[in-house]
Amino acid sequence: MRYLYFDRIMALFVTVLLVSNIASSAKIVDWGVSFFGLPLAFDAGTILFPVSYIFGDVLTEVYGYRYGRRVIWTGFACSVLMSLTLWLVGRLPGEAYWQANVGQAQYDAVLGGVSSGAIVVASLVAYWGGEFSNSYVLAKMKILTAGRWLWMRTIGSTLVGQGLDTILFVSLAVLLGVPGFVPEIWLTLVVSNYLFKCAVEALMTPATYLTVNRLKKVENEDFFDHHTNFNPFKLSE
Repeated sequence: MRYLYFDRIMALFVTVLLVSNIASSAKIVDWGVSFFGLPLAFDAGTILFPVSYIFGDVLTEVYGYRYGRRVIWTGFACSVLMSLTLWLVGRLPGEAYWQANVGQAQYDAVLGGVSSGAIVVASLVAYWGGEFSNSYVLAKMKILTAGRWLWMRTIGSTLVGQGLDTILFVSLAVLLGVPGFVPEIWLTLVVSNYLFKCAVEALMTPATYLTVNRLKKVENEDFFDHHTNFNPFKLSE
């Protein structure tokens, strides 16, 4: 079946993922606030990344888990391509003016995590686990609730998916030595990222309702995954 808006949503989803990966490697943000004495610093990609889970919710809610799985793997492949491209760019010799005014050290400092693959490994593992768990939980909850209480499904699935995503991403980024990710701020990054991501999902619930209802009407689709194979590696279905 050909849908009118599916490809556009997939393109936006992948764009959010790639931009988030670069921003996460580029900067750690600290607004100077704390949560019970714990500083709420977070990687810059967190500003945009929660939007990918909103897209994931919309995709699964409207089109079903199978289409969500296709988009998740597309994002995975595009992230690998981005990492390889930035790695190759980093290995190529720099022009003299660029070397004098920017330099390889600055390139490595900003894009070192992405071009070395470290930030992408952490992001892909976390993204894979978080997105698939988010999609799975939402699809199952939709069946259990008979399609009612969308807010419960979107927020509930996000609590699971973002929890897994955040712990995996920050832990792997620290273990792989991504610049800025050090053991001393592991807890700060996990708590800050998780709270921020879940808050964005909750605040965006009205927009999610409007988008889902509009898409269901336009696409004439409201899929229930009663007989879906939830194997994340089954790409032929």
